[in-house]
Amino acid sequence: MPEFDETFDLNPLFSRPGEMEKKMKFSLENGAMSPETAYQIVHDEAMLDGNARLNLATFVTTWMDPLATKLYAETVDKNMIDKDEYPATAAIEQRCWTILADLWNAPNPQHTIGTSTIGSSEACMLGGLALKRRWSNERKAAGKSTEAPNIVMSSAVQVCWEKFANYFEVEARYVPVTEEHQTLDSENIKDYVDENTIGVVAILGVTYTGMYEPVAEIAAALDEIEQEKGFNVPIHVDGASGAFIAPFLQPDLVWDFRLERVHSISTSGHKYGLVYPGIGWVVWREEKDLPEDLIFKVSYLGGEMPTLALNFSRPGAQVLLQYYMFLRLGRQGYTEVQRSSQDVANYLAEEIGKLGPFELWSPTTDIPVFAWRLKKAYTEKWDLYDLSNQLRQHGWLVPAYPMPDNLADMTVQRIVVKNGLSMSLAGILLEKIREAVAYLDGLEGPLPKEGRVTASYSH
Repeated sequence: MPEFDETFDLNPLFSRPGEMEKKMKFSLENGAMSPETAYQIVHDEAMLDGNARLNLATFVTTWMDPLATKLYAETVDKNMIDKDEYPATAAIEQRCWTILADLWNAPNPQHTIGTSTIGSSEACMLGGLALKRRWSNERKAAGKSTEAPNIVMSSAVQVCWEKFANYFEVEARYVPVTEEHQTLDSENIKDYVDENTIGVVAILGVTYTGMYEPVAEIAAALDEIEQEKGFNVPIHVDGASGAFIAPFLQPDLVWDFRLERVHSISTSGHKYGLVYPGIGWVVWREEKDLPEDLIFKVSYLGGEMPTLALNFSRPGAQVLLQYYMFLRLGRQGYTEVQRSSQDVANYLAEEIGKLGPFELWSPTTDIPVFAWRLKKAYTEKWDLYDLSNQLRQHGWLVPAYPMPDNLADMTVQRIVVKNGLSMSLAGILLEKIREAVAYLDGLEGPLPKEGRVTASYSH
């Protein structure tokens, strides 16, 4: 046998000096390292993350086709705010929100106004600010006080609305969800609305359960309030998920700009818009619904440009990806993709509903999302957090979390079905759920609660 040569580098990548040194994590090294070594260190650490395709906690897109990924790589250097330097990207942005205005049945899509955002949270903030500014301007014009504005919404709203109320000093009036009223509806809404109400938020796809709030019913209740008390209260539809589902799967559902009381709609392009994060959209029914004093004009990027955003510099690549998806899929393609996700969600909901321990909390799916809870009399040995932890051991992220306010004693578990969760993968997930239930049922006594993951709720 040849004599072993100790100088021969058996593993040149992981044995070279840069890889063999311990790195400081919280301060800069004195010297530089090769790009290959820096890449490998970051790559290896990111490898420890979960598999995004198995993340059923998030609404965010976790898969796009190879050409979308190629386009993304080619356009990561574009700054959306610099419309003078990137006029083609700016023009595509306007096309995108005009397409959405048309999709959402604006009276005249060419005379609406909208913008892209980092995500639907920023879009909601802008929608809320427009409501507040409109209310304030009208109150000033009438010589009335602009103190103590409030906004009415379900207790099951996404946290961005809590942030809006906190950051922009608006009283949040939460209508509690109950067993009888699982979403905000017309019930008792008049008890929450007064002359200082800047608007009502209606959710098209509640984060907790995926259920639509009945926008037309809410609008009718506000019509009655206006006739009775004179309060003209507009609606902002938080369509983070549903605004990219309803036009394709429930086209006859009236929730959008067909209702005059709906002044603005926001959505997430990076959810069921099928684009990588982060991209959101907000569109106003007519230009007059967006107070002009919220638009700034800047001239130091090469030309005078209007800007409407909480952020300034932000990526342009996701806007181009959104337009790519509009071109790539069209109405037919979006319908097919969303229908496939809905079919998988219906299949999972039906099969999970058949399992002994569970009952569905949202048995019908408006968006491809559903939730379930443990039957009250089933067992005291384990709960849905234990099931979530069992599934996590196999790479599946399926969150368990308490419901809000009046239902805080109820824990539910939720699955978000997105493009990329195939029927085949859904079958594998069901096998793991059945195995986990059998394991938990077979335990001699209750599981210890220390050290388990209980904060797995995700937006």
